[in-house]
Amino acid sequence: MYKPGEEKDLLLLEKRFAELSRIAYQRDIITFTDFLNLKEQNILHTLPKDRLSTRIVSFGGYGMAERQMAAFIPDALYLRYGKKELEPDKIGFPFDALKIAPLNRKFSEELSHRDYLGAVLNLGIERSRTGDILTYEEEALLFVHKDMTELICSELTRVRHTPVRSETVSPAKIGYTPKYEEIRGTVASVRLDSLLSVAFSSSRTKLTGLIEGAKVYVNGRLVTSNGYQPQEGDVISVRGMGKFSYVGAGAPTRKKRLGVVIHRYV
Repeated sequence: MYKPGEEKDLLLLEKRFAELSRIAYQRDIITFTDFLNLKEQNILHTLPKDRLSTRIVSFGGYGMAERQMAAFIPDALYLRYGKKELEPDKIGFPFDALKIAPLNRKFSEELSHRDYLGAVLNLGIERSRTGDILTYEEEALLFVHKDMTELICSELTRVRHTPVRSETVSPAKIGYTPKYEEIRGTVASVRLDSLLSVAFSSSRTKLTGLIEGAKVYVNGRLVTSNGYQPQEGDVISVRGMGKFSYVGAGAPTRKKRLGVVIHRYV
C-alpha cells in the first residue's frame, strides 16, 4: 500500500499520534493534530488501540469536511463533563473560519479553489495548517489554524489579480450545505465498485484500479476491497475525482437489479 520511501513518514506519523495521546492522558488535557488529509486520518483511525491512551474526535469546521483536525481527549474529561460524548464546539479546536471576499465584486475574477489555495500557500503557510477551502458565489471560506489567522488577514491582499480582504467568521454563522447532483442508477448488488461506476459514469473495470490503488475512502477510512458494501449515509471520497454519499437502494427491478440513489457533490 505504501511506497518504500513512505514507510518512514508513516512510522513517524504513528509515533506522533501516540505521543499526543500519551501527553493528553498524562496531563489530563486535550491535545490536537494539525489538519489531516484523508490518508493521514486513515492512519490515525487504524492504529491499534493499545497505541493510544485516549479517545479521538475529529472535526474540520462543518459536517462533511475532508481535511480535519483530531483531538485526543482523556476519559477524565468525559467524567468531568458527565457525558459519554463531547460535541466538537465544546472541545475548542484551535482553528478559525475566514471569509475571503473581493474588495470590489464588480471587477473580481472568477476564482477557483486552486486560486485561493495557491494564494494562501504563497504566504509561506504549510498545507497542514489549513483545512478545507469552500468556494461559493464570489467568496471563499477557509479553515485555518488560529496561529495563521492574523498573518492571512493582514497579508492576503490579492488572489490572482483580484484584491481581497479576509475576516473571521463566527462558527455559529457557518451554515454551509454542500451542493450535490442526484444520480440514479441500477446495480446488481450494492458494492463499492458498482457505486463508483454509477457516481462517475464509468465502467467498473476502469474504476477497480482506484480502489486497489488506495485512492478510495469511506467515511475517511481507506477501503481497498472492490466488494466492500457501503451502508446508507456513507460518504465515499475518491482522491482526484471528488466525493459522493450513498443515499440508499430501492426494491429490485424485474431483472433483479437494485435501483440506487447517489448524491455526488459538486
